[in-house]
Amino acid sequence: MPRKQKSGKYKLKTHKATAKRFKMTGTGKIVRTKGGKSHRRRMSAKRVRRQWDKTMQVGEKAMQRRIRRLAPYLGKYKANPPA
Repeated sequence: MPRKQKSGKYKLKTHKATAKRFKMTGTGKIVRTKGGKSHRRRMSAKRVRRQWDKTMQVGEKAMQRRIRRLAPYLGKYKANPPA
């Protein structure tokens, strides 16, 4: 008896470091947090410290393609789905 053929594509593995660093907005933009927040923050101005808390959009098309390839299910699921 012949085996049953599986339909559909293969599951892709997510690059977990990429998935932790980037988020996708509701409109499909990829955003990231700003770097340089770990130490020596005291000597910076308050305004600059506030700016570090905001997220930035990933601008380069090549970088967006690379992120989408590394984390194919980035915008598909929420970070904390309802139980």
